[in-house]
Amino acid sequence: MTTSEQPAAHTPANLYTARATATGGRAGHVRSSDERLELDLSVPKETGGDGGPGTNPEQLFAAGYAACFQGALGVVGRRLKLDTSQSEVTAEVGLQKVGLAFKLDVELQVRIPGVERAAAEEAVRVAHTVCPYSVATQGNVDVRLVVLD
Repeated sequence: MTTSEQPAAHTPANLYTARATATGGRAGHVRSSDERLELDLSVPKETGGDGGPGTNPEQLFAAGYAACFQGALGVVGRRLKLDTSQSEVTAEVGLQKVGLAFKLDVELQVRIPGVERAAAEEAVRVAHTVCPYSVATQGNVDVRLVVLD
């Protein structure tokens, strides 16, 4: 962990480094360093907020995980010679209160039209070992993989 006042230097091993800054916490604002992403945040009513028009960290995590997992599925599909180009990944990210802490759980719902179920299940299993979100959450977040017909 970097504790200095200066931003951490780019790690040479990274292929890409995304940078976003949040102000105002869960009811604030978030903006990426390249200004391509700029969003207001709102606290959902389910967690005691006003349910305002902004997004929330769980939605952002779900969107990122779904997109990343679908990308990993494409890589795995090419390796396994499967057409995953029409696949669809939905990530459901749940927020739970555990004592004084909070934790996430994730369900990834994957549909791969035109691919038989056994092959789709194998592709999803392998994609879960490739996707950076899956690798990052391993052992920390409960992730359920669901292959839909």
